[in-house]
Amino acid sequence: MIIAVDGPTASGKGTISKELAKHYGLPFLDTGLLYRGVGWTVLNQGGDADNPEDALAACMFDALLLDNPALRSEAIGGLASRVSVHPKVRGALHKRQRDFAYQSGGAVLDGRDIGTVIAPDADVKLFVTASTEARAVRRFEEMKRRAEQGSGDPVNFDDILADIVKRDERDQSRSTAPLKPAEDADLLDTTDLTIGDAIQQAIALVDAKISRRGKKGPA
Repeated sequence: MIIAVDGPTASGKGTISKELAKHYGLPFLDTGLLYRGVGWTVLNQGGDADNPEDALAACMFDALLLDNPALRSEAIGGLASRVSVHPKVRGALHKRQRDFAYQSGGAVLDGRDIGTVIAPDADVKLFVTASTEARAVRRFEEMKRRAEQGSGDPVNFDDILADIVKRDERDQSRSTAPLKPAEDADLLDTTDLTIGDAIQQAIALVDAKISRRGKKGPA
């Protein structure tokens, strides 16, 4: 069973996807980390994230990089959004994601074009969203905790909000694989939900889709 979870930044899709993977016993891939890996590599190679050739050259990073906590920083997230607009970068990472999605037994993947491009025939497609303000508050609280723990830089709420607005605009307006719900995706708005409630609603949506298709979930 392939579960595709798409949505904008800080919508809760990552946490929901991890819990779905645990619940159904499936491997999980946060595809956004691949683009963060490209962004981090561009930065450390002294390249320009807005230059498609520099970004393409940064796609050949070692998979071990995905375990680097530095990829979770707000700065690298901004670079990831910038490199993701380049068609060559998306093409370079396409096979990596497809191979993971279509492994034996299936998988859960979260990103921005999983249900529309990477796995358009996924068994279940969710589009997780929330208001811009709610997402900014979540990201601000997350980054503030990291800063307090010494694993991140001090953050400003207005800067976080402005960055999310810019990312949304880039993600939704890019010519290749823009962020949008698949036509057959179930929408999950987490604006007013606790993370626990959001996870339970996601599981209910997956179970309902499996039931409608006459399929049984993993034991």
